[in-house]
Amino acid sequence: MEEEGKITKGKYAADISSIREAHDRIKSLVHKTPLLSSTSLNVLSGRQLYFKCECLQKGGAFKFRGACNAVFSLNDEDASKGVVTHSSGNHAAALALAAKLRGIPSYIVVPKNAPTCKIENVKRYGGQIVWSEAYVQSREEVANKVWQETGAIFIHPYNDGRILSGQGTISLEILEQAPHIDTLVVPISGGGLISGIALAAKSINPAIRILAAEPKGADDAAQSKAAGRIIRLPETDTIADGLRAFLGDFTWPVVRDLVEDIITVEDSEIIKAMKLCFEILKVVVEPSGAIGLAAVLSDTFQNNPSWKECNHIGIVLSGGNVDLAVLWDSLKKEK
Repeated sequence: MEEEGKITKGKYAADISSIREAHDRIKSLVHKTPLLSSTSLNVLSGRQLYFKCECLQKGGAFKFRGACNAVFSLNDEDASKGVVTHSSGNHAAALALAAKLRGIPSYIVVPKNAPTCKIENVKRYGGQIVWSEAYVQSREEVANKVWQETGAIFIHPYNDGRILSGQGTISLEILEQAPHIDTLVVPISGGGLISGIALAAKSINPAIRILAAEPKGADDAAQSKAAGRIIRLPETDTIADGLRAFLGDFTWPVVRDLVEDIITVEDSEIIKAMKLCFEILKVVVEPSGAIGLAAVLSDTFQNNPSWKECNHIGIVLSGGNVDLAVLWDSLKKEK
């Protein structure tokens, strides 16, 4: 029996009601992604692991859920103006694809240092690319200019209740596919994914544990959790290009209140986890997507008595858009 209503309605940017509404809105448009398991990885981790393969989602990442919910939430008048965002990663392609499905234009502000594979995805889905410099201020200024010129509706990559609600549909699927899961391990960056997942999962099962996985070279969320306020880093340094954003005012309260802990890992651990996904699960996972497995296999997690009761762990493989040139270089360095 689901124990919904434990999280106060209206306290956060999304809730179980908005997440269920999102599910009804997008279920015919998104893939219900498989939940995989592996005896070999269970033995290696000493736990029962369940891998939610959002790397097999449309657009190659979980981002399509939130983008799809945001785009299809718009009334016809607003939708006709198109949508605009700034993103260097999977949200860019996801929004372009969602807009294409609705038959409206999308304007995607992309920094010049974005991964090639993700730029190609935006082009493939018909997004109109507008270039910016690599720093956040430039991305925001260019997006604002596009908004002024077109009237397009701005869809933030993560700091938006519609986005949180769309991402939360992952929990509805996981806990239907494996109701006995007692812990979820989720990548964290801007916090849209883990916020949506936590809000839905905690509403369904208040006892479930939510753990975040983050690169040590971009550990702003871990620092924020420790400080009790949002911390922004002067720079980030990690192979996980999808995990370089900072928490927003919609996502921080959820992370502060509902995420039990944040496990940080080295890039070398992420690369090893990617290889395990390739070799054992037979799925292509980008660095940001493999970090959950890296966290569960880390000494930090394995040796922490607080998590000894985490026996049935759901791990979100959040994306599979791999920049192959970077991957090959990284694998060579590991040899």
